[in-house]
Amino acid sequence: MAENSKETKLFIGGAWSAAESGRWFDDLNPETGELYGRAALATSADVSRAVAAAKAAFAKYAATTVTEREGFLFRAAELLLERKAEFVDALIDEIGSPLRKAEHEFGRALTFMRAAAGMVRAASGKTIPSDVPGRVSMSIRAPLGVVAAITPFNVPLIKGVRLTANPLALGNTVVLLCSEEAPIISGLLAKVYEDAGFPAGTFNLVTGYGVDIGDALTGHPDVAMVTFTGSSRVGKHIQAICARDNKRVTLELGGKSPMVVLADANIQKAVVAGSMGIFTYQGQVCMGNSRIYVEEGVYDEFLKKFVEFVSKLGVGDLRSPETVIGPIISERQRKRVQDHILDAVQNGAQRLTGGKWHGNRMEPTVLAGVREGMLCAREETFGPVVSVYPVASYEEALRLANDTNYGLSSAIFTSNIDRALHFAQHVEAGACHINTSSLQDEAHVPFGGTGDSGFGREGTEADIEAMSDLKWVTINS
Repeated sequence: MAENSKETKLFIGGAWSAAESGRWFDDLNPETGELYGRAALATSADVSRAVAAAKAAFAKYAATTVTEREGFLFRAAELLLERKAEFVDALIDEIGSPLRKAEHEFGRALTFMRAAAGMVRAASGKTIPSDVPGRVSMSIRAPLGVVAAITPFNVPLIKGVRLTANPLALGNTVVLLCSEEAPIISGLLAKVYEDAGFPAGTFNLVTGYGVDIGDALTGHPDVAMVTFTGSSRVGKHIQAICARDNKRVTLELGGKSPMVVLADANIQKAVVAGSMGIFTYQGQVCMGNSRIYVEEGVYDEFLKKFVEFVSKLGVGDLRSPETVIGPIISERQRKRVQDHILDAVQNGAQRLTGGKWHGNRMEPTVLAGVREGMLCAREETFGPVVSVYPVASYEEALRLANDTNYGLSSAIFTSNIDRALHFAQHVEAGACHINTSSLQDEAHVPFGGTGDSGFGREGTEADIEAMSDLKWVTINS
């Protein structure tokens, strides 16, 4: 271990332990490529231990009162706030978040933890009219059991909180498998849950490579539900496992989100929102508006202002509030970004700005002339790359916006409320944002996508439905 490097063990059954194999894996700082920390390399045997601990804790935890679960979550939120500086530093150094993104992610995660506490008293059934005279008919809610949560590298704290606090609020127990790129952040979250007083086994953390142990977790017979955020390819694999075992699943996957700019739009606002909607966290955001369609009458004006604005985005010190663009997370992802740009340019697209590397950072890149057949036309680049297209009409913009296998988010800029609402009703995406970017999320909204962008919805209200069972009860006089 290098001086000042971090370490996290597995957290199973209320205790910290090394992996059964005794092995560890390195966690690199994406900015420097140097060692940031190391984490226990879990095996399928460790996964089985974690699921067994969660199962053993379930009956007692499911019987806790709403006051008790509410108290655990309120305390977790208090501890999270007390440890803000530690979490923000980890978000910067472990996954390369610029300061503003790290602080925003922390703020969202804190809100999600507090909102989870509110779920405890919102999980209710109802009385139901009955055909039988004298019968009282009602529905009650019950937790499912063990929930497996699998989180991504790009927003590990937001997703770490949402995918674990929500099931805990409802009386479920949890096993978290975090991204191998963010084990330290997940270890800090596990420590919050431990110190908040959650009973042993209610929350468990395993660290390692999903390709090696993911199936052992998602396919475990004692896991009642899987909630996953990640790539569409892996999501479909998980969905097949859950279908085979008839277990519940929610999937929040990739995106190729469109943004439409009509001729009557406020161009300057569209420029700023379109830029931040794709270049926040250097484009490593599933909701990013990576396709921008602009009506021909304002295309040249938009493109000129957009390129000028993008070319001035900060690429400095990650701890400077002026910095927008940080490092791409890994060598594999850097190659993907580079291949997408190179393929587009070699096949006739124009690179209007960006495309240059500074260490592990790629300058924000704007492409024009992208056509069908180019990699970036349909595939998710997951980097600081956006394609801008001219369109002859609103109707063409809507058609092209829907010409994708993805359907996570979308945006439209216009002063015509009829057009805006028509777009919202007819765009094939899980969300539509009018006169702002596609990059939006809140704790209580139904968040998720269609097609290759996912299955089901997340959010406090949606998770009450997904993460608990309704039981019909009758009392007959």
